[in-house]
Amino acid sequence: MKIIGVTACPTGIAHTYMAAEKLQKAAEAEGHQVKIETQGAKTENVLTEQEIKEADVVILAVDKGIDLSRFAGKTIKKVSTSKAIKDPITILEEAIRGEGTFQSSKDTEENSSVSSHKKGLYSHFMNGVNYMLPFVIAGGILIAISFAFGIEASDPDSGKYNVIAGALSQIGGGTAFALMVPALAAGIASSIAGRAGFAPGLIAGTLAAAGGSGFLGGMIGGILAGYVTDFTATKIHVKQSISAIFQLIVVPLISITIVGMAMVFLIDTPISWVLNGLTEFLNGLGETSGLMFGLLIGVMMAADMGGPINKAISTFSIGLMSAGVNAPIAACMMAGMTPPLGLALATVIFKNKFTLEEKTSGKSCWVLGASYITEGAIPFAVADPIRVIPSLMVGSAVAASISMAAGVTSMAPHGGVWVMFIPNVINNLPMYLLALVVGTLVTAVMIGLLKKPIKQEALTNTI
Repeated sequence: MKIIGVTACPTGIAHTYMAAEKLQKAAEAEGHQVKIETQGAKTENVLTEQEIKEADVVILAVDKGIDLSRFAGKTIKKVSTSKAIKDPITILEEAIRGEGTFQSSKDTEENSSVSSHKKGLYSHFMNGVNYMLPFVIAGGILIAISFAFGIEASDPDSGKYNVIAGALSQIGGGTAFALMVPALAAGIASSIAGRAGFAPGLIAGTLAAAGGSGFLGGMIGGILAGYVTDFTATKIHVKQSISAIFQLIVVPLISITIVGMAMVFLIDTPISWVLNGLTEFLNGLGETSGLMFGLLIGVMMAADMGGPINKAISTFSIGLMSAGVNAPIAACMMAGMTPPLGLALATVIFKNKFTLEEKTSGKSCWVLGASYITEGAIPFAVADPIRVIPSLMVGSAVAASISMAAGVTSMAPHGGVWVMFIPNVINNLPMYLLALVVGTLVTAVMIGLLKKPIKQEALTNTI
């Protein structure tokens, strides 16, 4: 059969490509012709009109809204990327049999399956995070590079000013990082109200950044902007003759006014108070409190390896960077690197407990882990969740708690071990390295103790 599909996750990184790979392998193993389009950071392997027309089966493994109009008239099997990663064979078989499928139409599908009304808050938040991440990652790394010239090299009044460091700091911190909260709010509002929500969301985020309510205010403002704009654009009915003018002028005017007033008079002040209190609390954490917070960060980061829980704590930690709290993001990065690195080490030490395919995957986990791509651990967790996931959670908790207790901070929100080579980015580098090594060892040892040898496990299952 001719099988086509699309995979897409909110951040457009690991889940998108892992789901595509799993579906591709499952279909090829059954002798089918298959092509999967990946809508990640950029859209690759794009499906042509002819390929869509000739397809017998369409599988969509998506966690965000995509354009379904080009699949009009086709029978579609729609699942999440995580389900495609965990059980691609079952999904393929159900799609071929027509189980759990729906008939796509150009008019109805865009208004039902992809409509913002059908998406939950998590989906809206992740759309905002997707908008925000390029600013955070690029801006944070540019700030980090500027520190390579000296910790005060970007300050014109320090007497140690360097023009290159100053430019990098201006681009990364003064511009890209400053747009982080507006981008978050605009992304959330656009997810709810479509293109019309972008401007009100951007205004809400800018007011949140300027007013001191930061990322918390941006999230709330983005939600408010989205729903106010959506209500104004879709629930207020006007004559057809003035509809275009209403959408162009009245909708943005009303929504921006309402959202702006709400941000200035209702949202900014109390949220700023909460954020300031949270900032003071986190900055004042002692070793014991830091240890406990680190344990929580580690457990959440490894619980679903790039899923909702992982994204929630990492997004929260990124948001804290805008308030000058840089210890949680260091712990997050530590806890996110530990699972793949621990598994990679385990495949080397305990060779008899992994299949040949898992050993091959283990080699890639060295690079994925070092690059802070936690999703590299997913194939191992899917194959043996009862033993692997608890091991990953313990290892990440140990690594993150050591990092937090030692007061390690990171000026970069991403980059893994590679940012450690930039001077002044990671403070207390020895403890950071210690936390990474200990967390990796704990993960590997736990996996080695809990997993059964492959031959023994196969024999047990046969009996």
